[in-house]
Parts: sequence; C-alpha cells; structure tokens
Amino acid sequence: VLNVDASIWLNIETDYRLHKAREVEAREAAEAAVWLKEFPVKELVKRGIFHKPESDVEAMSNVLSFFGVGSVKAWNMKYESANVVYRHSQSFKSDQAALATWLKLGELEAERQECADYNEMRFKRALKEIRGLTRSHIEEALSQVQHLCNQSGVALIFVKPLPETALSGAAWWLSPQKTVIQLSARHKTDDHLWFSLFHEAAHILLHSRKTIFMDSANGDSTGIEVEADDWASNMLVPRSSWKQFIATFPFDKESIQSFAEEQGIAPGIVVGMLQHEKLIPWSHMNGLKVRLEWK
Repeated sequence: VLNVDASIWLNIETDYRLHKAREVEAREAAEAAVWLKEFPVKELVKRGIFHKPESDVEAMSNVLSFFGVGSVKAWNMKYESANVVYRHSQSFKSDQAALATWLKLGELEAERQECADYNEMRFKRALKEIRGLTRSHIEEALSQVQHLCNQSGVALIFVKPLPETALSGAAWWLSPQKTVIQLSARHKTDDHLWFSLFHEAAHILLHSRKTIFMDSANGDSTGIEVEADDWASNMLVPRSSWKQFIATFPFDKESIQSFAEEQGIAPGIVVGMLQHEKLIPWSHMNGLKVRLEWK
C-alpha cells in the first residue's frame, strides 16, 4: 500500500488550482485586449473624452469608465442585449463597438442638455416652425431648432460620426420625460440633415418608446422606416404639392428655387427629394444644397 502524506496531496491540489486560475486570468486578459482594440480610443482622446492612456490597462479603465461599467463582462451584458433593439437596415455596416460609442457620446450630451418635459403637441408645433427655419443660415437655424426641440422635451444632439459608423441619425427615449434625436451630418449637406431630423421625429411621434432607432444613410425598406420616410417627406412637402411640382418636368434651377420659396423650405431639400426619387441624377443641382463641415 502506498502511503502519501495528506499535505503533499493538498500542495498538489493547491498548485493545480493556482495554475487553472492563472490560465483563466491569461485568457481573460487576452480577450480584454482584443475587446479593447474594437474601440476608437484614439478618436475619444482626440475629442477630449479622456487623456491619452499610458498603457492598455489605463485605456481599458478609461473605456469602461466612459461607458459606466466595471468590466468587459458587464459591457457585453449591457450592450449585446441593447443591440437587439437597434433598428438595422440590410445595408447597415456599423461596427457594434463604434456604434455603441457614438450613441454613448450622444447620451452624455443629452443628459447635459436642459429640456422641458416632453409634450407631443408642443413638439409638433415646433416641427412646423423648424420647417421654415430650413431657409435660414444653417448655424443660426440649428441653434434655434435645438432651442425649439428642448422646449418640447427633445434633446437635439449633433455628434460627428466615427470612422466605423455608417448612419445618419438615431432616436430614442432617455426617460419618460425626455427623448433624444441624435444626428451625424454624415453626408455634410443640408438636405440630408433636415430630412434625417424629420425622419427621427417621425420615430418619436409614431413608433415604440422601447426601441432605439438607428438609421443608416442609405435608408431601409422595412415598414417602420418607410413610414418614417413618408411622414418626413409629407411634412417637408405636402404630397399634393409634390405631385403637382414633379408633373412640371424638366426641372431646372429656377423652377426648383421657385417651388422651394413657394413651400417655404430650403431649395436643397427639393433637390434631395428629386434625386432620391431618381427624377434627376445625383450629380445634378447640388449647387443648391448647403455644404456642412464639422469644426
């Protein structure tokens, strides 16, 4: 019979457990390093969200703090479940980490933006006034538009797109009293910006408060997105007026400007709608649009 001291077995078992624990730690560290590489750390440093980290450990701490979670596991639990309620089109190419980062930037700004409690009727009145502001100088107009939205309980946020996000806007409810419209101005023209704003407004007015609506710049063919597009188009140009106008083919600069003035909207919006419906090529009449640049 082989007699082995119990202390020897205890030491072997302890060493084995330590070995397995180190294996788990090494695996988790490797997974965390891969996870960290998915995030636009350099871009967040560039935007002043946090200082340039001196190490991967500091970078990890900064990213987790930015998202308000304590671990990679906590991030995955929170954002992988949230990803289910994002509205994705078939052409949506946004990276999940970049998308979550862009949304978080908007959320932080929305929390800082002072708003009245949401009021649907006030928001609808604001949208009618915003429609006319599309003819004003863009910087002055956007300042007034933001104020009108805030008075209606809507935080209007402009967040520069991240390299791995292909989207034009988002809409969601931050609380029962405060909703958010977040725009990227990705195409850098006034027609895309204004249409995106009204499209996101449609989601707020027509659709579920439990969904985060993420809209790509290429549009979507799903029922909810088509409904939002139709609502935005009709709000900017009533269908009856639009049908009368497109019957006046051909479309030249003078006719477009005249129709836009008659409707009280920016001529770039009319150009964008004509291009979207393939009534003129995408290369035509772009001189009537206002170019936008991020500062």
